[in-house]
Amino acid sequence: MQEDKTSPNTNTVPYWRLSGFYFFYFSLLGTLLPYWGLYLQGEGFSPIEIGQLMAVLMGTRIVAPNIWGYLADKTGKRISIIRWGAALTTVCFSIVFWKPGFWGYAFLVSSFTFFWNAILPQFEVVTFSYLRDRAHEYSRIRLWGSVGFVFTVVGFGWVFDVSPIDMLPTYLVSMMGLIWVSSLFVTEQKVEIKQEKAEANFWKQLLNGPVIIFFIVCFLMQVSHGPYYSFYSIFMESKGYSKLAIGWLWAVGVIAEILIFMVMHRLMGRFSARFLLALSLALGAIRWYLTAAYPDQLWIVLLTQICHAATFGIFHAVAIDWVQHRFTTSASGQAQAFYSALSFGAGGAIGSYIAGVMWEDVGGEASFYMASVACFVGAILALKLRPPQISVT
Repeated sequence: MQEDKTSPNTNTVPYWRLSGFYFFYFSLLGTLLPYWGLYLQGEGFSPIEIGQLMAVLMGTRIVAPNIWGYLADKTGKRISIIRWGAALTTVCFSIVFWKPGFWGYAFLVSSFTFFWNAILPQFEVVTFSYLRDRAHEYSRIRLWGSVGFVFTVVGFGWVFDVSPIDMLPTYLVSMMGLIWVSSLFVTEQKVEIKQEKAEANFWKQLLNGPVIIFFIVCFLMQVSHGPYYSFYSIFMESKGYSKLAIGWLWAVGVIAEILIFMVMHRLMGRFSARFLLALSLALGAIRWYLTAAYPDQLWIVLLTQICHAATFGIFHAVAIDWVQHRFTTSASGQAQAFYSALSFGAGGAIGSYIAGVMWEDVGGEASFYMASVACFVGAILALKLRPPQISVT
């Protein structure tokens, strides 16, 4: 298979193949996250049940990425794992067409996400294996995922304003199939891994003060996003916004994310990881407070969505780069998987579960205030971080 044309200054990087995979992966996410809660609501589930199902969706990231990361590091067959993960994701999610009830939905969510969570952390490693000493160009590839997210979140906002949302599963299965197809066009990059001493293994690298602080910070950031990913669409609909308007609100956040990805290589060259992470969390604290306090003020709502450039765009780009440079090559798969497991997995699941409970007991605004507090604590901890000390070999 011949290499496709590359972007400027990326001589051997299959830019469009890598970017295409991110486009389809996050196109799925742009359909699932904003509209899955509304779909479940339409199926008759209560807020606490929706919170529990969203917690399951995110909670499988606690275990699954680490299993797949371990297998990928041991076998080196990351692309095979990605392809099988994409195929089995599609098969397992198809159970949804039987409308199996709460426990059936819990099973299908846990099963499809177990394989779905095999995909992204390992694809991140594949991408960096191509970039090598040009890791700062990661954001230029990853931004196409954000483009895909915007494309679907706005498109389906319009679709679900004029047609029933119970068609959502059909669209999701179709996009899962496209993720599998796009994985067929990416080949394994052979990377020579040096034999390392026992003390350089993953767990020895993990159990280090700055690393522990870093992962706590990541955990708190994703706890704060739990209410957003699970209930933002429901929250805004309850305030009188249409599905198309909600789709555009999600899109505004991701467009801001795209713009920040385009300049992240410059920001990361100018500012320290500690500063950028702390700034992201501080803006997150402001974002969630304003979301709860002023949902009827459109200009404030738009401002909070623009803050997504910081709370996801800046934070994720810096975190991925931090992990890649803190852990050695033979541990990179497990490290990226652990980042996904602890932050998007445990953090997202706990945030979603708490949001569901608070929604039922004290109302939606309280869950966003909780998110604001989580970001504030994370910002303080981020100021204690130090630069990575272990270089990738």
